[in-house]
Amino acid sequence: MTALGLLILRIVVGLTIAGHGAQKLFGWWGGPGMNGWTQAVTKLRIRPAQPWAWIAALAEFGGGILLALGLLTPLAAVAIAGSMIVAIATVHLPRGFWVTKGGYEYNLVVLASMAALSLTGAGTYSLDQLLRIHFPQPLTVIVAAIALLAGVTVTLLTRRPQPQTKSRAQAT
Repeated sequence: MTALGLLILRIVVGLTIAGHGAQKLFGWWGGPGMNGWTQAVTKLRIRPAQPWAWIAALAEFGGGILLALGLLTPLAAVAIAGSMIVAIATVHLPRGFWVTKGGYEYNLVVLASMAALSLTGAGTYSLDQLLRIHFPQPLTVIVAAIALLAGVTVTLLTRRPQPQTKSRAQAT
């Protein structure tokens, strides 16, 4: 039953995230496509916007497909987790927890799923298992966590500073 549970989790979360990436890459399902997504990344003050937009879109699309297949699962989980952390930091955190207010609730559920799959592995019904791809544990989780933190940090450090708002002196 555990293997079936992991399969369901991987397919649902993986294809959902791949769909988010497809919205960005191809404009499918009402998504912005790469031009619109690059403009959105520009508005988030991440620079240079175009390469970071491609990285984020490919992390979601490719990571989601790999996760659904259970192929190179730790790498897929890191790619997806990085995208979720940057989304939380740049968009959702100031809006609070609940997604109804634009908060990070959804992103946190995805992050928890990635952490769980990183710790359990993809399960019996996966291409990792079929192809006998085994990552050394706990080394893989440690290295992946360090790479995740480094990637997120670099992304966030590339942000242009928040523009200063000019205060106008009131006439008395």
